[in-house]
Formats: sequence, C-alpha cells, structure tokens
Amino acid sequence: MGEKLLTIEDIAQAANVAKSTVSRVLNNSGYVGKETRKRVEKVIAESNYTPWVTARNLSKQMSNTIGVVVSEITNPYFARAFEGISEVIDKNDMNIIFCNTDRTPYKEEQALRMLREKRVRGIIISPVIDYDVPEKAKLFRSQLESISAPTVLLDAPVDLDLWDGVFFDNFDGAYHAVKAMISSGHRQIGIITGDRKNKVVRERYRGYIKALKDSGLKVDPRLVFVGDYTVETAYRIGKSMIQAGMLPPAIFTANNFTTIGFIKACIEEKVELEKDVSVMAFDKLDEYDIFGLKYNRLERDPRAMGRMAAGMLVTRIQYPDMPRSRKIIPSKIVMCR
Repeated sequence: MGEKLLTIEDIAQAANVAKSTVSRVLNNSGYVGKETRKRVEKVIAESNYTPWVTARNLSKQMSNTIGVVVSEITNPYFARAFEGISEVIDKNDMNIIFCNTDRTPYKEEQALRMLREKRVRGIIISPVIDYDVPEKAKLFRSQLESISAPTVLLDAPVDLDLWDGVFFDNFDGAYHAVKAMISSGHRQIGIITGDRKNKVVRERYRGYIKALKDSGLKVDPRLVFVGDYTVETAYRIGKSMIQAGMLPPAIFTANNFTTIGFIKACIEEKVELEKDVSVMAFDKLDEYDIFGLKYNRLERDPRAMGRMAAGMLVTRIQYPDMPRSRKIIPSKIVMCR
C-alpha cells in the first residue's frame, strides 16, 4: 500500500478481517483475538501508519497535518504567532503546512484549495476578507466548508457561529491607547490609519474617534492620515507631515509596520521621540528596543495567541461536537515615562 493514506477498509482487506475488527484494534475497545490483533497491527506497522490518526480519520483519508494561513508573514506579529502555533502542534506530533497570502484574496483562495487537496486535519487562518461584505463572506464560508476540517480563526472578526476563534478587541485596544495619551496631557492626537475598507482598520479608527469624543475633544480631519499599514506608506506620510510643518504633538500609529515607517521618518528628519512628538504604537517593536527609542505602546502577546489557537484546534479535533469557543486575548498599555 506504500505511501497511500489508508482507510479502515484497506487495512481490513489486507488483514483479511472485518472493518469493525480494525476499528476495535485502532480504538483499543472490544474483544479482538490475539492472533487477529497481531495480524491487523502488522498491516498497520508495515504501512507506516501514524498511531495518532484515529479510525475516523482513516475512513475519511484525513492527514496528520494542519494548515496555517496568515495574511502577512513578514509582519513580526504573525511570525511570533506562528512560533506559538508550532510549539503546540509539535507537542501533539502533527505537521504544519504554512501559507502566506500577502493580504491577497486570490492567494487565500489558492491556499484553501491546496489544503483541501492535502486533506488537512485542521486549519488556523487569519482571513484576508472583510466579513462585513456579504458576497465575500459567502465565498470565504463556502471555501472553508468545502474542506470539512476543524477551523480556528486567528485575530480576525469573523462570524463565530461557524468556527472557533482567538481574537483581539481592536476597538477597545485603540480606545484605551488613545485615552492613555489624553490622560498624559495630550489634546491634539493624530492617527495614521490603514485602509478603512478593512474591518480591523475601521475598529481601530472607531476606537480613536470614541476616545477623543468621550474626552470632550474634537476630531480634527487634518490630523487623520490615511495609510495602508505598510512601512513605505507610513514613512512617506511621516516625511510629508514633518516637512510641511503638520506634525501633531502626539500620534497614534495603528499597526506595527506603520510605527516602523513613521519612526524611520522621524529619525531621518531629526525629530526626537517624546520631545518633539509622542508616539502611541499599536504593538511592541521588539527589534527596535535595542536602540533605546522612546515610544508608548499597546502590547499584545502574539505567541500566546498562537498557542491558544493551536490548543483550541487540537481540542476541536479530539472533541468535534463540543460547543463553539471564543477567546479574547488581553493587552496592556505601556507608557515610556
């Protein structure tokens, strides 16, 4: 039978026993004669069968591999989340197929099609789609359902009636980050957003607006700079506002790539952080800490999020009929002074 994924029927035929006998051997339940058990176990051993895979997996020809699909592997946030996922999956003797979609719906569709062909045991995915758009949501849902594997959503605001998920409250996080800036004495706080066609971006922007209004501050459109969550765009925006004399005394950079681009512009223009401008970053920049840069931040633990998502998936695989689960990861505000 070589490298073929076995079914119970394959094993039964090779061992010359009934399928129910194979099932009892695999699950170690019910009586099976000593010689018969040896014969079944010999077929399994000679076929390189992995014991972790249950009888139900064999009957469906499922693999011992999970798929992980993220939208932006170059983002340190997702890289650390993947470390957490790997930690749990390795401990459970499973394999991982990793897919990066580059925030492209077509690449996401290709990845899901490939995972379906690979008959993965489960999926952890951070979707590209905006679930508030009905036609996109319908397509995404049909793609996942066609795989027929347990699925955990990673840091994405998608309908939880269908899948488990580990999330972050983007509105609440942005709200408290901006409120912390206001509490430290700032009254003019700008923001560099992403593309507000994306729900996560809208939620963070909504948190920014709500924090200002709840503090009795007006929203100044001149302080709202629309980016796309890339280093390059944030860098251009930062250079432009500094050179035009439009740099606010405080600014909320709404994702880590935006923070990196903005800080790069400040360094080149000799703008000193916390003296000339106070930055509130969405996520900690571990790679920048060695430079001693002063910036405020909202901190999350993406590695813990990855561990949580992988643990949730393993549990779902073991107990497919349990109620759907939703977990919100915590965060904290760190002020640099």
